[in-house]
Amino acid sequence: MNAAVTNMAVMFGAMQIAQRIPFDDKPEYVTYARTGYICAQLTCIAVYYFCSIQVKKKNDLTVLKYVNAKSPMSQEPGELVTTTHRDYDLAEISKSIRGIFMGIIIVAFMHLYFGYTNPLVVQSIIPLKNALESNMAKIWVWGVPATGDLKRPFKPPPSMFGQQNGPQTDKAAIKEAEQVAGRILKEE
Repeated sequence: MNAAVTNMAVMFGAMQIAQRIPFDDKPEYVTYARTGYICAQLTCIAVYYFCSIQVKKKNDLTVLKYVNAKSPMSQEPGELVTTTHRDYDLAEISKSIRGIFMGIIIVAFMHLYFGYTNPLVVQSIIPLKNALESNMAKIWVWGVPATGDLKRPFKPPPSMFGQQNGPQTDKAAIKEAEQVAGRILKEE
């Protein structure tokens, strides 16, 4: 099943559960929700930290070349990226951890400033589900081989607006990007 669909189903289910919790009648439930939220976020960070340890331990220095997808509004070609599997994985893990911290900031603002408690329940479930189902967790926690959809660079998940342009790994796109980069260096 599509991850976006399951996220929506889990989110709506969690929202229904959160609405039935009597936070106003029993203030200790707010403490439980806060504790659950903090534990869930720490678990997400721990999953990614474990993945980073595994990446560093394996130290896969296989060269990875791809062309970043160009902006649909831009006339410029995509940017050539040359990295290693290790650096690519660490960058993906870093991006995921930044996403967790952004979520924490948003939920903390909603809870502490506006007094909403329902996001504590919903955001205790969704980020944990996403962390455990992430490409990094599939490779480094669950031991799934990095082939097919898990082959680096990862394709972006489909959005509500259709399939997004992902990184290009074909030889023609890489060669064209190398030629463009060479011309730019000569001009400078």
